Amino acid sequence: MQWSLRLRAAERGIWKSAELRRMLADAGLEISAGKMSSWWAGTPPTMRLEELDVLCTVLECSPNDLMTPEPDKVAARRPRSTDAANGNGSNESGEPTDRASKPPTVNPRLGKPRSTPPL
Repeated sequence: MQWSLRLRAAERGIWKSAELRRMLADAGLEISAGKMSSWWAGTPPTMRLEELDVLCTVLECSPNDLMTPEPDKVAARRPRSTDAANGNGSNESGEPTDRASKPPTVNPRLGKPRSTPPL
């Protein structure tokens, strides 16, 4: 998602994050300076829906105005083929792939105690 908070704030004449933070507080949303900084400087890693609701009310916009989907980034995260995703060990042309390129299998240690630390 592309985050456009600063653009939407600028359209409303809000040029400083502290000013937006005060407006949010007036609307009933108290957030820390650190959280405001992460919202203002880039894409926030998380956001509650109630926070988004207040933010949209203060900026007189919709969530679609603040966030724009980026389908290219989603496509880049997908596995290249369904066989590779299922671990069948073949590439798109159906040829077997080298096992060395496959990540190691992690086996859980169910019921096994941890080793003792060195003395």
